[in-house]
Amino acid sequence: MTVTSVKVHAVDVPGRMKALATITLDDTFVVHDLRVIEGEKGLFVAMPSKRGFDGRFRDVAHPVTQELRDMIEAAVLRAYLQAVAARTHVC
Repeated sequence: MTVTSVKVHAVDVPGRMKALATITLDDTFVVHDLRVIEGEKGLFVAMPSKRGFDGRFRDVAHPVTQELRDMIEAAVLRAYLQAVAARTHVC
């Protein structure tokens, strides 16, 4: 499985969330609302989640393997950093 498309939308709100992303896997399956988060150790990608009846958040969709998680995170962070760079270089 490969990430065939990434769309990133930077958010300009106070807090740790820096962007929302949508990915397409193998040109056949789309996952919306991945979040780029600024953590204590740098940027990371959080999977889409929703609050349960107990008030805790649970992932709605997530990779089963670490290999796919790493691939998704690398693709989303690469797209985010490119978007940030393009925004700061606009004259």
